[in-house]
Amino acid sequence: MTSPRIVATDLDGTLLTSTGVITSRTKQALSSARAAGAEIVFVTARAPRGVREIAEQAGVTGTAICSNGAIVYDLATDEIVTSRPLEPAAARKVAYLLAEALPGMGLAAETGRNVLTEVAYTRRVSHDLAYYREVRSVFDEDEPIVKLLALSSGHTADEMVTAVAAAVEGQAEVTHSGVDGLLEISAPGVTKAGTLDLLCQERGVSSGEVVAFGDMPNDLAVLAFAGAGYAMANAHRLVLAATERRTLSNDEDGVAAVLERLYG
Repeated sequence: MTSPRIVATDLDGTLLTSTGVITSRTKQALSSARAAGAEIVFVTARAPRGVREIAEQAGVTGTAICSNGAIVYDLATDEIVTSRPLEPAAARKVAYLLAEALPGMGLAAETGRNVLTEVAYTRRVSHDLAYYREVRSVFDEDEPIVKLLALSSGHTADEMVTAVAAAVEGQAEVTHSGVDGLLEISAPGVTKAGTLDLLCQERGVSSGEVVAFGDMPNDLAVLAFAGAGYAMANAHRLVLAATERRTLSNDEDGVAAVLERLYG
């Protein structure tokens, strides 16, 4: 594959360095890909508010897939184009199953624009502080739950997935993006890969015309979907085990190294 029409890339741990920046080399590689006619699509667990500034820094416009596939976001207009939240009844049931499997866990809900947090959910992200709103229950606010977040101080994210996957099978998508003790739950069928597939269909692009990059379990399906899916050298063990193609780490401009070969 020499000239992919879509470059689908995760952000944290992939396109961004460990300090959260995009290097000049990576910016240039993205620019070269765009000049060659490729569309750059960010495919991330981040909500829209955490994507727009990065896109501006990277010189990327167009569409981003956010919140693990639950949101399609227009970078130019700052508008949520589509949103696929959990159904309220399903979200409550999944929360009940999570509480049974992970006693003491705390819940939060990503609405697409803000984060609703219950008392037991103590995680805070510095650049998101203005968007947190503490509530008694995330289910009492009459706001969409595009992503349910479950936090447990006594478990790793991998342990949490193992503990709840069977219980919620068919009722929700459960994954994680590398934050210790944090599960990310979406509506059934909502994944990064599923939304990327829909976007490709709209554009008349086949999976074989996609090159993708990722580092965490929530990227696995995207890497499998793409004609060329690359695991970062710093990727989660499950991603490294499942992905044939590798590139350098996020701190070594691993995405740029591949794009330079593909687009010059």
